[in-house]
Amino acid sequence: MSVLDHTQALSVLKEYKERDGLSAEQLLDEQWSGGLTYNDFLILPGYIDFPAHKVNLESHITKKITVRTPFLSSPMDTVTEADMAISMALLGGIGIIHHNCSAEEQAEMVRKVKKFENGFIMDPIVLSPQHTVADVKDVKEAHGFCGIPITDTGKMKGKLVGIVTARDIQFQSDDASTLESIMTTDLVVAKQGITLADANRILFTSKKGKLPIVDEAGCLVSLLARSDLLKNQNYPLASKSPSSKQLLAGAAIGTREDDKERLALLADAGLDVVILDSSQGNSIYQVEMIKWIKANFPQVEVIAGNVVTREQAATLIAAGADGLRIGMGSGSICITQEVMACGRPQATAVFRVSEFARRFGVPTIADGGIGNVGHIVKALALGASAVMMGGLLAGCEETPGTYFFKDGVRLKRYRGMGSIDAMTKVNSKDGNAATKRYFSEGDTVKVAQGVVGSVVDKGSARSFLTYLITGVQHSLQDIGCLSADAFHKAVYDGQVRFEKRTAAAQLEGGVHGLHSYEKKLYA
Repeated sequence: MSVLDHTQALSVLKEYKERDGLSAEQLLDEQWSGGLTYNDFLILPGYIDFPAHKVNLESHITKKITVRTPFLSSPMDTVTEADMAISMALLGGIGIIHHNCSAEEQAEMVRKVKKFENGFIMDPIVLSPQHTVADVKDVKEAHGFCGIPITDTGKMKGKLVGIVTARDIQFQSDDASTLESIMTTDLVVAKQGITLADANRILFTSKKGKLPIVDEAGCLVSLLARSDLLKNQNYPLASKSPSSKQLLAGAAIGTREDDKERLALLADAGLDVVILDSSQGNSIYQVEMIKWIKANFPQVEVIAGNVVTREQAATLIAAGADGLRIGMGSGSICITQEVMACGRPQATAVFRVSEFARRFGVPTIADGGIGNVGHIVKALALGASAVMMGGLLAGCEETPGTYFFKDGVRLKRYRGMGSIDAMTKVNSKDGNAATKRYFSEGDTVKVAQGVVGSVVDKGSARSFLTYLITGVQHSLQDIGCLSADAFHKAVYDGQVRFEKRTAAAQLEGGVHGLHSYEKKLYA
């Protein structure tokens, strides 16, 4: 047999009738493979002609909302409250605040996220010249700042007459002193209609802490803060509302009558997207709630679910869902498949639902079973626009709860919303979110669909998310796709190829053959 010249390699490759590997459709053919999980397959590598940092991870999570990184934190009471939601948004994703609390508490957490980083602050705290130093100190204690504009009326739309800063009150021993005697009146202001970029430039060059925005009559209409300019520089990927430039905030609710009152409070706090939180979303309750939200709060995007089949998805898409959440029983602390004999392997569920939903322009979110960077990439490969993470983020500093030590290891508690612990936490007025999620409010006996456990301290979510972002970018580089959108297209066009993994292949792909090792994920 003669050996061909190596320059002929590419032309010879064209003679092969079949490409290496399988298409996504061939991989997920249940007739031959049954249901698959993320560990059951690999993605074959492509051609690299770009650096990893150029990979664009921007994705839609609903028809109208785009995030810079395809990450959502799960609405679990040991994962997402305000601190986690802020970190998620700063790193380009979005946090979904749990509803196993009172409606007022949940709304206040949403408000905290929206107020963390502002563009133009449309409703700043305003005082009058007749207010006192004590009033400013009260504001600082309650809200953590004391840069306050002063108008003649003490309200927005009043004529701007001064501003009080920390320096103005720092050496004031008389708390009864009026602000008229200490406020700064030599002001740098901008006129109404200025762009955010130009306003930030004025802040930068003037070296002021606050920039009041006034109309032609000199009346206060909004405010810009220097601290937000610094946040913009430190977190360039931050996901924000296009209109207000505030961080995106999401929250979960149930589908009962009292959840309508809850949503009203959340919308008033500035909510961008609501998740209808149910383990089985294909229900009359969810259909009716979607229609009610669309009629009463059209500005709030609705993510419905959870679903794992095309039939479930079709019902919710027809009702008007803006996005779908996929997963049933695949979470690390979920035992739904074991107890209820109901659910679907996550890889198969993500592919089948996402392929159907994309025909209607409805993005999907893979919820459950995400244990590492590879799982994130596989979920995206199967059509999900983003992933929702619970266990992967549990243990971060920003999650609710306190750390404890066991056998010398620093841990944090993590529980499923279907655990008995979560289902027996009763909120004074709003009932229990977990029992609503599993349709068990009236049950005398609670049947657990989740467990309580503990996870190792992961440090700051902001550092951990940066690792996840970089990891996904490097993975897409290996596959040869410059963006999440290009990745989806290449998968559906059959350009990205897959291969199934046997149990032996999975063993080979992990750490093996060592006496001992240390697994450090990032530095």
